[in-house]
Amino acid sequence: MLKAFEYWFGPYPFYEDGYKLIETPHLGMEHQSGTAYGNHYMNGYLGRDLSSTGWGLKWDFIIVHESGHEWFGNNITSKDLADMWVHESFANYSESLFVEQRYGKQAGQEYVHGTRLSILNDRPIVGPYNVNKEGSGDMYYKGGNLLNMVRTIINDDEKWRSILRGLNKTFYHKTVTYNDIVDYISDKAGKNLNPVFDQYLKYKNIPILNFMFTRGQLYCRWIADAKGFNMPVKVKIKGGEYQFITPTTRFRPIEIKGATKENIEVDTFNYYIGVLVD
Repeated sequence: MLKAFEYWFGPYPFYEDGYKLIETPHLGMEHQSGTAYGNHYMNGYLGRDLSSTGWGLKWDFIIVHESGHEWFGNNITSKDLADMWVHESFANYSESLFVEQRYGKQAGQEYVHGTRLSILNDRPIVGPYNVNKEGSGDMYYKGGNLLNMVRTIINDDEKWRSILRGLNKTFYHKTVTYNDIVDYISDKAGKNLNPVFDQYLKYKNIPILNFMFTRGQLYCRWIADAKGFNMPVKVKIKGGEYQFITPTTRFRPIEIKGATKENIEVDTFNYYIGVLVD
């Protein structure tokens, strides 16, 4: 596990303190270098697969999730509890990266996709600032799916790994703000990802990709809350290859040769979005 996390996130941040698991009567907690453990030596989360894919029953959830916090939560810490997503979204995502390292990329992707079953979309993930209050519990599963989407958008796994490692190097043993993390990822990705993070973290609704066909021409837009939302997304015609398009919140013509209402397909496996075809 630690080898997998060091591959993705960089060196374990607390070698001077060591790494320990401490058995407790409660389920678990991410104490720096001394993870509290109470999962009763069971695979999964008290024997349950949170992804319902089967992958979550091949390892002990509490050891993996809480240890992921050594990098995100303990090494990089949010200045305000409102940004607790910096801890929990990345720790949730670390589970799928662990699965990927053990069983392959497809397994990791299946795991993170499966966790959508627990997303509520009840309120924003970012809480109110300056009052010591966190946002929605969607910071776990929705946050993990958001990070997997960012990886998909970047479309370069080595660059994505360098970003994750760079975060832990740049903000080593530091406290951070929302903008520190989002701006760093955008800068290193070479793409303005702020509207993407804003939509998924500051609003409860997921964006909807809206297609419209008129006079043989395909038009497309995003229905979203975040200002300037223009997330690149992968689409194809049935049986074809995925290609990236970058819609805005206004209908614009999209060139996908041979596209019809019946054969347009969107990568909803890697993108947590709604799709509407008019």
